[in-house]
Amino acid sequence: MASPDHPITRSVPRAVLFDLDGTLVDTAPDLGHAANLVRAELGRPPLPLADYRPVASAGARGLLGKALQITPEHADFPARRDRFLELYRANLTRQSRLFDGMDVLFAAIAASGARWGIVTNKPAWLTTPLLAGLHLDRQAACAVSADQVARAKPAPDSLLHACELLSLAPTECWYVGDDKRDITAGRAAGMITVAADWGYLGADGPIDSWGADYIARSPQELAGCLRS
Repeated sequence: MASPDHPITRSVPRAVLFDLDGTLVDTAPDLGHAANLVRAELGRPPLPLADYRPVASAGARGLLGKALQITPEHADFPARRDRFLELYRANLTRQSRLFDGMDVLFAAIAASGARWGIVTNKPAWLTTPLLAGLHLDRQAACAVSADQVARAKPAPDSLLHACELLSLAPTECWYVGDDKRDITAGRAAGMITVAADWGYLGADGPIDSWGADYIARSPQELAGCLRS
């Protein structure tokens, strides 16, 4: 829990914005399932979910890198990526769920008088049906995908666009993410940044090296900061 004089407890947000994969929703089971379906079509056995979880925030690049040991420069990558995305689109909400404690955090946001929204590097053609399938589309005050702005995170474009949609200044918003690029983008936008230690975290070094204003160990802990 943050101390009473910590910057995050002195900041009263009017909106809390979340990264999607690995922060708001645990999508790794369905991303890993799609990657394993690609492996199956190539006659390879499935990998355990634990292998996919650390790279789940990196999208097709991360999942196929783990599943097939190929990079975007590989000649087969475009075809494998397209097939992976096709299979993932067909299995968006097979096992994906909100992270435990998000209901508590949503309640704390509402009680504080703030709104919440989503800013993700996922393309809108995946974001929109995923949110609808989880019944989050009508709850979120905004949802900004990477293909709706000129530059994806770690550039601040999508976060600034969310502010425009909400008619808020960046200084009135918190941004919560489980990847270093989320913190980089949030800082560049001028927001209070929160590193989600419950997420996938990737391979960008220790979470305390990302430069976040606050590291939250759980959604419930972050909810407590809103009540301080």
